[in-house]
Amino acid sequence: MTELSLATQFTSVSGGSDDRAVVLTAFMVFVVLSLLLCVLAMPEGDTTADFYTGSRSLTPMQNALALTGDYISAATLLGVSGLVAVAGYDGVSLAVSSCLAVGVFLVLAGPLRNAGGYTLGDAFALRSPGSSSRIAAATATLAVCLPFLVLQLAGAGSATALLLGVTSQGAQQVCTVFVGSVMICYTVLGGMRGTSLVQIVKVAVVLTTMLLLALLVLRRYEFDPGALLTAAEQGSGLRDRYFEPGHALGDSGAGRLDFLSLQLSVVLGGACMPHVLMRINSAADGAAARRATRYAVAVMAVFCLCVVIAGLGAVGVVGGEKLRALDSSGQTALMLLAGNLEGGTSGFPGSVMYTAVACSVFVTVLAVVAGLVLSAAGALAHDLHAHVVRRGHMSEHREVRSARWAVAAVGGLGIFLAVMAQGRNLQSLTHLALTLAASTVLPACLYGLFWSRYNRSGLLWTVYGGVICTAALYVCSLSFSGTPASLLPGHDFHVVGLQSTAVLAIPVGFLLGWAGSVAGRRAQGAEEADVEVRWRERVLVGAREE
Repeated sequence: MTELSLATQFTSVSGGSDDRAVVLTAFMVFVVLSLLLCVLAMPEGDTTADFYTGSRSLTPMQNALALTGDYISAATLLGVSGLVAVAGYDGVSLAVSSCLAVGVFLVLAGPLRNAGGYTLGDAFALRSPGSSSRIAAATATLAVCLPFLVLQLAGAGSATALLLGVTSQGAQQVCTVFVGSVMICYTVLGGMRGTSLVQIVKVAVVLTTMLLLALLVLRRYEFDPGALLTAAEQGSGLRDRYFEPGHALGDSGAGRLDFLSLQLSVVLGGACMPHVLMRINSAADGAAARRATRYAVAVMAVFCLCVVIAGLGAVGVVGGEKLRALDSSGQTALMLLAGNLEGGTSGFPGSVMYTAVACSVFVTVLAVVAGLVLSAAGALAHDLHAHVVRRGHMSEHREVRSARWAVAAVGGLGIFLAVMAQGRNLQSLTHLALTLAASTVLPACLYGLFWSRYNRSGLLWTVYGGVICTAALYVCSLSFSGTPASLLPGHDFHVVGLQSTAVLAIPVGFLLGWAGSVAGRRAQGAEEADVEVRWRERVLVGAREE
């Protein structure tokens, strides 16, 4: 989500300073209530189970709502609805891909919870004990979380500045620092339980708003889906080609391959983001984890259906030409739709709807940050400090204190990078984070949970090889340079003519895991055999008990 798209949304739709004041007031109310929730949910004791998993006290439904909150980002809310509006078929298929990501996670949820522990490093260490696996897990976690964290913080800072009526880069940077500091407070005070409650409130706000928006769109067309589809087709400017593939990234072979790569990154990368994997450890057991994930699939399906209806309504009500003129990616669609329904923002119903949608956008950006920070801090405190530096000889009280300092460190680094990157188009960081997750975390988890011959060498090859390969492909791709939407739009040294390189990086990650395991098997000894016994006891036996 770029600062430009946010600026366009709030300046092109809002009826004036009164609308901004209402939205800002609602936004600040949410911030205060969220801080209050985190204070009330503070762990009673300084135990790692309290801080990292909330003592596993959440019910499956509560876990499902929190898990859904982790999946609903600004890219899902604004990006997918916008793509439905301007690209038709491609947007609908991306909405389905977002829902499929939760479905893929259903395969991992039970076995990962049976593996136990708190972080990705605990899951890796089950098959490869020692500090090397912990360092690899921390590397993968930070590599995936930091780009996504910078994107979310920069977007939240620019949006807050626009609410205040200021557009200078300095004001956006100050707002980024403010929003980031609030998120650090959330995580330090509440731990997993506090961030889960914030996610639950966020899902309640966003899902209620999207359901209401979808109902208003359907009511406009007398609850006739055919009339909605016809209006979207006529308003798109593409006529009968609106529901054909190829509008998002081009109809050429390269364009379709690029879009396939984007879908792969959304489905496979979204299924194994580190903060999502950490979330499932707060379930009571493997069966509860699977139940929570099944509920999350249902909630996510309802949300994605509402997003599709809103996108179709936006192109039918506002018009495709106007949407593309304001933002070629269509990210203004949701706000413009809210501003044009129920008499526009000049009337009370329209103003309420606009305020609700604007608050949903801000809430979505803010709540995701807390989960990312907690996941990255867990990698630093639990995997690196407690198990690598201190060799596992660290009291729970000291580890929780270390985790809180790690939250401040990760949050501070994210704020610094977001401030330095303010004003740039950071949308490509989404591609980078998802592709890194799909090419490193996913192969390591699948091999580690389901392939008995996976070993330490395979794990290290997967993580380090996947990170290096993905980073190199990103630098050589159109996401980094070569187009106005690139991270460096003024330069052009791309070699790979794709924006998303997941279609290349994911096979490499799996291949490296297999090759490393084969190469390392020759040195297999008694220790490796003991590791396999422990793996079977923890994962396979737990799966049978479910």
